[in-house]
Amino acid sequence: MSATKDRKLEILERWSQEEHPTPEEEQYILQQELATGNAGAFGLTEENGLEKIAARSHLFTSVASDILDLCQTRKVDHNQGLRNLWNFWLPFALELIEVREKLQRPLVQGILGGQGTGKSTIASAVQLILGQLGYSSVALSLDDLYKSYIERQQLQRFDPRIIWRGPPGTHDVEIGIELLDKLRQATRTKPVVIPRFDKSAWQGAGDKADPEIIDPVDIILFEGWFVGVRPVPDDSAFDHPPDPIRTEEDRQFARDMNERLMDYVHLWHRLDRLVVLNPVDYRLSKQWRKEAEQKMREQKQSGMTDGEIDEFVEYFWKALHPELFITPLVNNPILTDLVVEVEADHTIGKIYRPTTQD
Repeated sequence: MSATKDRKLEILERWSQEEHPTPEEEQYILQQELATGNAGAFGLTEENGLEKIAARSHLFTSVASDILDLCQTRKVDHNQGLRNLWNFWLPFALELIEVREKLQRPLVQGILGGQGTGKSTIASAVQLILGQLGYSSVALSLDDLYKSYIERQQLQRFDPRIIWRGPPGTHDVEIGIELLDKLRQATRTKPVVIPRFDKSAWQGAGDKADPEIIDPVDIILFEGWFVGVRPVPDDSAFDHPPDPIRTEEDRQFARDMNERLMDYVHLWHRLDRLVVLNPVDYRLSKQWRKEAEQKMREQKQSGMTDGEIDEFVEYFWKALHPELFITPLVNNPILTDLVVEVEADHTIGKIYRPTTQD
């Protein structure tokens, strides 16, 4: 690690211990921000920089302790948590508040990310920050919209290719649409019923859990592995698709999943914004899953073998391949508001807004 990064981390560490930020430290951090490619993602400039850095640094000192506790619970490295809090979680939460105030109604923020990209940790961290600033929120996962175990068993009998829960067709989209419509209402005062899903039910097959009843909130964080993903319009994209879509059966499965994705478009229309958590290499999801399973085995828990993980991950690539479905969003300024690159070690890298020039 460079001395520059060391010094920035040392400053963040001091601030996390509630030491008052000094003007010299804020000036140093500003120059580091401007020297990276991430400053423009959250509107940081030479003119407004010190004001924004000062506001962010003081908020940082007040939330760092709770965030670091969350990181420890989620097994996120301490230094990684400090960097992610400063570089993304804080400015992202502040931007959500700004957009919420402009909308004058509850904001629905979509968070798209595959396994290991940290989408649920991001949602939890942002909720903590929002609460510190007096804004109510709820985290909703695409998983919470799964059909019941019985319904998915019936679906599997109809289509034996649906081996695992997760692909298009395994969710109750209408419930999701109705839920987001209720949550978006500016004048709603009645409680809202939030569906929840128990992944441990039926020996891991999962089933609907008892719902959660909440009061109306300011911000909804809706995360999932294909939240916001649109169908591929040109069927010829499946004529010569990327690996592991190899056989004619694979190609037909990909086409059918693409068609089922049409059912989700009206749900995505309820999103006000979308952030894409984009690994620097989509194949990292295999590595991340293997690392997670290894930790489970070390803790004497049952876990999949490397071969089972390969088969599991490739199944989802065959359904909605990242090159066919995620890459177009990364380059689409109409559908995507923010792209956050995730490095191999799970740290947040480049953050940018798609442009028509990309």
